[in-house]
Amino acid sequence: MKKIAISLLTLIMLFSLASCFGGGTNEWETVCYSKDTTVGTGAKTAVVEVVTDGKTVTLTVKTDEEMLGAALLKEKIIAGEDGDYGLYIKAVNGTVADYDTDKTYWAFYVDGEYAMSGVDSTPIEEGKIYRLAKEKG
Repeated sequence: MKKIAISLLTLIMLFSLASCFGGGTNEWETVCYSKDTTVGTGAKTAVVEVVTDGKTVTLTVKTDEEMLGAALLKEKIIAGEDGDYGLYIKAVNGTVADYDTDKTYWAFYVDGEYAMSGVDSTPIEEGKIYRLAKEKG
């Protein structure tokens, strides 16, 4: 009985996680977080605005990571792959941007200014507002 319960719980968790990175006709229907949310634990706080489909959700990330990218990867807020210039973000909060398909990408801003470094090489600084916005190139 215990094995069945664990198996069912595992399946439910997998389906929940898969829904965060699935595709849909309305991007807002596939997001992991649709309301302002606090995630993680740690001494540092990073405030991250995620903008997609004309809507914004603010995620407050508590972490002990030094770099923003590491914190967002750890909390599964972003997904991507390592490229020539660092982490290439492909999905944020369950929404995929695919430049090859529809010319969309994830733009990264710090305090309203286009970031001069990648998310994986940006240190977390208290009081800064980080924004990841799905934009069309």
